[in-house]
Amino acid sequence: MKEELLKKLQTKIMGRSVYYFECTDSTNIQAALAAKNGARHGAVFVAEKQTAGKGRRGRTWESPAGKNLYFSLLLKPDFAPDKAAMLTLVMAVSVARALALEDVRIKWPNDLVINGKKICGILTEMSLEQNCIEHVVIGVGINVREQEFDPELVDKATSIEAECGQVLSKELLLAEILKSFEELYEIFQKTCDLSALQAEYEELLVNKDREVCVLDPKGEYRGIARGINATGELLVEREEGALETVYAGEVSVRGIYGYV
Repeated sequence: MKEELLKKLQTKIMGRSVYYFECTDSTNIQAALAAKNGARHGAVFVAEKQTAGKGRRGRTWESPAGKNLYFSLLLKPDFAPDKAAMLTLVMAVSVARALALEDVRIKWPNDLVINGKKICGILTEMSLEQNCIEHVVIGVGINVREQEFDPELVDKATSIEAECGQVLSKELLLAEILKSFEELYEIFQKTCDLSALQAEYEELLVNKDREVCVLDPKGEYRGIARGINATGELLVEREEGALETVYAGEVSVRGIYGYV
């Protein structure tokens, strides 16, 4: 994959350094280790199989060999740490652009879905030193090939091939994602918010104008998702009309009638 990816890349920085693994614990773990050993901004870490793929809130990501695309992107930005969480949303739009499939939507904040089932998860992790960003790692897992899922995931997960009948090149898909991300990252850096991407994100947002359940530790509640603000928080209108801003690091959001 490494040689094929380098042939297809049309980026200035992202992916110019590629670390490839037939099997590893987690590309996020490998990216973080490499960052401490001098790996460059824009380096990408790709695996055919992961034994300890990472998801949000300590969940694992099912990572069978040969079926899917697993990669992590290493960034060394110079903006404030509170801006880093927005990169998850930047990556979500980048993946959606690269897939260019009519039915692809984003489930706020970090999943991509087709026909209400998850095809992609994104996990952003940050390392700090003296309140400054040392590095950011964005991990992405995309279900590409048709495959069997564990019983508890059958109604929630699917693959691009199963839903669309398309057999995509993982190398070409990764190259397109990195190209899209580089373009959007440059836009993001100008303002360090999502103001320039907000409309595009909301157009892809599967939750928009739908009832959601906000699993807030301070008290679960329901409302209608109205979109996002410029910092990527979900705007939820409660029954009494109040508009809540929901921060992804604190709560989870679930659809009322299923996964989305």
